[in-house]
Amino acid sequence: MEAGARVYIPVSVAETRISKRFDTIPSGTLYPNADEIEYLQRLVKYKDSAIIVLNKPPRLPVKGNLPVHNSMDALAAAALSYDYDEGPKLVHRLDRESSGLLLMGRTKESVDHLQWLFSDINKANFSCEAWNDAYEATYQRYWALVIGCPKQKEGLIHAPLTKVLLNDGKTERVILAHQTGLEASQEAITEYRVLGPKINGCSWIELHPLTSRKHQLRVHCAEALGTPIVGDYKYGWFVHQRWKQMPRVDIEPTTGKPYRLRRPEGLDVQKGSVLSKVPLLHLHCRELVLPNIAKFLQVLDQKSEKLHPALSSKPDLLRFVASMPNHMKISWNLMSSYLV
Repeated sequence: MEAGARVYIPVSVAETRISKRFDTIPSGTLYPNADEIEYLQRLVKYKDSAIIVLNKPPRLPVKGNLPVHNSMDALAAAALSYDYDEGPKLVHRLDRESSGLLLMGRTKESVDHLQWLFSDINKANFSCEAWNDAYEATYQRYWALVIGCPKQKEGLIHAPLTKVLLNDGKTERVILAHQTGLEASQEAITEYRVLGPKINGCSWIELHPLTSRKHQLRVHCAEALGTPIVGDYKYGWFVHQRWKQMPRVDIEPTTGKPYRLRRPEGLDVQKGSVLSKVPLLHLHCRELVLPNIAKFLQVLDQKSEKLHPALSSKPDLLRFVASMPNHMKISWNLMSSYLV
């Protein structure tokens, strides 16, 4: 072969079978085109010298694996480098079907510190009190629409998780661990709060994970609370089969009168909303609060015990709130009359 020669290869059969119904980017290539780069840059909510924060749409995989090339990490490496030599790296993950705030580190130092921040290992205090306070204030909050309503309006789920292989020997599934001591399990803790009454058989809840486990929120909702997330067919298939999605009469909590879902004129409910025949997953990382890593890098790298004077005026904490994807907005608007 000579330099500059073109090599043509066929698109794999697996790639051609990927459904186009809810695709969020124009094509699925390893090297993004101009449209994909522009699309991904529109998702960026915040950028500084250390981090990038995006509002991830649903059905966009975070971590690439053949035959999936249009994953967030591959696209970001090519499209979000800006003035840096390399693109940003993932520091935590969201499921492919879920949406919301996704954090990426722009330098090796920031990636290391952010991965440490989101890990579940015990963290020693630093000499910088401002950093310690900012670290203690770190949290994520998700909004989800679940089938049914938890018995308690708020509470703490402390239910360890374990992984099992299904009968095919390949598919992995996360389940609640039985406290027998005979199986490996991981501690998993989630705070939750119900946001409003049950309408059309569903209710909105807020989830605050205190640990970071795979599918933690989905399993805790489905198995610990008994209220699987709308669109979660992996952990709530049987409940979805019994769930009647047609609008029904509910009682308004303030007047005691019947309440019906209101369909705005011209609304297309076939976009994965609660009234769609096949709803998309209604799980969204809505809020993220974390330390201002760019401000504290020198302290974390132990190059200094005090903040640089030029950085002292910058905020210790960064807070982000991401709007919901369209299918969740439609569901929210249909059910939002009595939400707090």
